[in-house]
Amino acid sequence: MNKNQIKGTVKDLAGKVQEGAGKLVGNKEQEAKGIHKQVTGKAEVRLGDAKERVQDAVNAAKDAVHQR
Repeated sequence: MNKNQIKGTVKDLAGKVQEGAGKLVGNKEQEAKGIHKQVTGKAEVRLGDAKERVQDAVNAAKDAVHQR
């Protein structure tokens, strides 16, 4: 896992907690902020996934060059 994946997962979880707290107390604004955090967190996880795939491809290309 890279830092984007970790930070994104934390944001997603924090958003779920915030959304749940907003529902519990009947605060629609907190619910919305929680949902926003979840979406932001999931996007950051996806960014981390993409970075990881690119790094894997770079490493594979380097390995292929070194094996020649």
